[in-house]
Amino acid sequence: MSHSPNAFPGHATATALGQWPGTDPVEAAKVALGVFPAPHLPELAALPGRGTGSDAVGRTAAMLVELPVDIQPYGWRFADRPGLDQRRAVSALSTDINVLADVVGAAGEVPAQFKVHAMGPLSLAASIHLHYGERALRDHGARRDIADSLAAGLALHAAKVAAAVPGAALTLQIDEPFIAAAAAGTIPTASGYRTLRSIPAAELRHTWSTLVDAARAAGFATIALNLAPGDAGQGSAARPGETEPAAAEAAAWRMALDTAIDSGADAVALPLQNLDTGHWEQLAGAIESGLGVWAGTVPAGAGGVLPQYSVLVERIMRPWRGLGLEESRLQQLRITPESSLAQLSPQQARAVLGRTLEVADALGGIQNN
Repeated sequence: MSHSPNAFPGHATATALGQWPGTDPVEAAKVALGVFPAPHLPELAALPGRGTGSDAVGRTAAMLVELPVDIQPYGWRFADRPGLDQRRAVSALSTDINVLADVVGAAGEVPAQFKVHAMGPLSLAASIHLHYGERALRDHGARRDIADSLAAGLALHAAKVAAAVPGAALTLQIDEPFIAAAAAGTIPTASGYRTLRSIPAAELRHTWSTLVDAARAAGFATIALNLAPGDAGQGSAARPGETEPAAAEAAAWRMALDTAIDSGADAVALPLQNLDTGHWEQLAGAIESGLGVWAGTVPAGAGGVLPQYSVLVERIMRPWRGLGLEESRLQQLRITPESSLAQLSPQQARAVLGRTLEVADALGGIQNN
């Protein structure tokens, strides 16, 4: 598929993937706006350390229209009416947007671009249960309702964030951490004795393409599909006597990457450590047609020593040159951490973000040589 030309800034840039350690939304907003000046991409960070409602599922559930949720011992569940759990999630999200508006107002300068993120419809369906306890992913009608509700909710969310950062071009990051397990049919049922049926490629393509179109209509200037895998404990599980589902999920993830490339999104986000030569070959043609790639480059493991930026740059340039991609196309890269920063200390998280900026700057130097 041919991608519409993106307004790339002329060299590689950096951003984060949406989560920040601690519980202070003022600090999170100040860090995002301070660390990522233009042409880099600041974001509305989530703070899962605050607890219920600030986790990835609860935060996106707070955006849903006419689909209230609550917490049960087995996790999030659709409910008949909004309750305390829903109110906590909505309140946390509203607080973050209000704080963002205050921080931007105090700084006296609105960022040129700003990013928000939400869990995608298939991963959301894999994470929220129906009234009788089964995951919503099992029911085609429920999956459709979630996708429609999310599209409507993102339009309202975009309007609120736009009011906080007036004039900023909004970017939407759609997170699908469980898409490999959903597409491979390896997510266990509530009983754990069987697995849910795999999501067909045609449905995945329709769901993502429809959501991308709705996001554009809602005012998002740029849409990225984030395929970075989530916690394996969320989904994949082998039944007794069966082999591990890793191979099936690997094949499903490759299919999901193809589908994401063809969805009409402006960019795909994915961790470089998961890419083999075949994945890079999948990406090469899309890059040449104008796709942006958000490259998960900097490890975000707690307590780990960060690799030198030169090592991380080489991780990108070796396959880039091996595939004959033009260095001028390095501007289509956004460098990100490999994963969430929520498990780190604020000091460690700042160091990871600093390294993403160093890698982006180094790539800019290569491009301009």
